Amino acid sequence: MAWSPDPDALRGRLAVVAGATRGAGRGIAAALGEAGATVVCTGRSSRCGNRDSDYHRPETIEETAELVTELGGSGVAVRVDHLDVTQVRMLAGRLKADYGHIDILVNDIWGAEVLKGPPDTWGRPMWQHDLDDGFRM
Repeated sequence: MAWSPDPDALRGRLAVVAGATRGAGRGIAAALGEAGATVVCTGRSSRCGNRDSDYHRPETIEETAELVTELGGSGVAVRVDHLDVTQVRMLAGRLKADYGHIDILVNDIWGAEVLKGPPDTWGRPMWQHDLDDGFRM
């Protein structure tokens, strides 16, 4: 007997996936959508602009939100740079105003891709990393 997700397991629940643009964040958002959740997909890469992203890749939060909807949930794309405290506060205010609560919060933010440097710098001891770069992660 093959397993399939319950399309109503999370119906009526609100999930926020911070870092939903690609990778694990996109996969988690999609799985929550399969279970019927409303999923607010946040990230910096958007069809409206990709200026703050370190990656310059084509994936967008809108594509993730569309995938969530295609899979049975309700996807909502919200462009947020989680390094900007003001934008995060605005997101929190919007979520409170629009939904009044959050049932599931997923933090899949990874801002360290550019920090790892070239291969000859991999494996550096933690104390050799810049503290501000560590805060970015």
